[in-house]
Amino acid sequence: MAHPAVADADSGLTGAQLAARHGLKIAGARPSLAAYTRLLWVYRHFTMAYANAKLVSSFGQARLGRLWQVLTPLTNAAVYYLIFGWILSTRQGVPNFIAYLCVGLFVFNFTQSVANGGTQAISGNVNMIRGLHFPRACLPVAVTLTQLQNFVSAVVVLVVIVLATGEPITWEWLLVAPAMLVQAVFNAGLAMILARLGAKATDLKQLMPFIMRTWMYGSGVLYSVDKFAQNLPDTLTAVVHANPLLIYIELFRHALLEDTILTNPAPQLWLMGIGWALLVGVGGFIYFWRGEQEYGRG
Repeated sequence: MAHPAVADADSGLTGAQLAARHGLKIAGARPSLAAYTRLLWVYRHFTMAYANAKLVSSFGQARLGRLWQVLTPLTNAAVYYLIFGWILSTRQGVPNFIAYLCVGLFVFNFTQSVANGGTQAISGNVNMIRGLHFPRACLPVAVTLTQLQNFVSAVVVLVVIVLATGEPITWEWLLVAPAMLVQAVFNAGLAMILARLGAKATDLKQLMPFIMRTWMYGSGVLYSVDKFAQNLPDTLTAVVHANPLLIYIELFRHALLEDTILTNPAPQLWLMGIGWALLVGVGGFIYFWRGEQEYGRG
């Protein structure tokens, strides 16, 4: 029972004033952005462990295991080469079309896999969210780290393909690592945006295949984007050239392929790629943080 003097002192105060007076905080309140960032760093080992577990489990039931990390994009490359390269002859005028196509597919698959996983990062882990206390951003970040490991394995195979098709080793190959980092930051932000959207609109995962397929056709994966832009007005052509996935694909092609034709000069591509990474990476993190207290509540 409260002491009469304390009760008299507290009389007339609002609930918020009483809570502040006695050092009480709202349960489940969203931390500040700075505190949330520090908390995410504190839980980095949890994030890495979860990402590694997802990587192992994703191929655990397949007989060839992690070999499917590279078999899947290689199979897609073979199918698309047959349809677009030979039947539709989009290889005409594109030097080393096999390597050109493989670079586009491998780079696009990195973002596509993160986008699909990010969409279900919250909605697919509701029981864990309700049972454990951790910053929810760990989940879309873990999706990005899982697919980044897959992408590193795919790039090793991609290098073999590039060499096998006659491309020389140049100093520009060193640009692959920073290009991968910039795309990973972009992907992490995209995963967070889609994770928050997917937490409320669970049907979003049904739309993602159509969204990603449309995005692929506008990203110069299967053919030079200039062929696509020839039938568009200048304004839409500029939009196509500003497509972040086209930019990241061209950064990899510029690094690995000697005679590739770019839609913009390489320095401009780097500025645009870094700009997209900062915009989507930082913006996606803030957007996800603002919904932190809502995740897992149904």
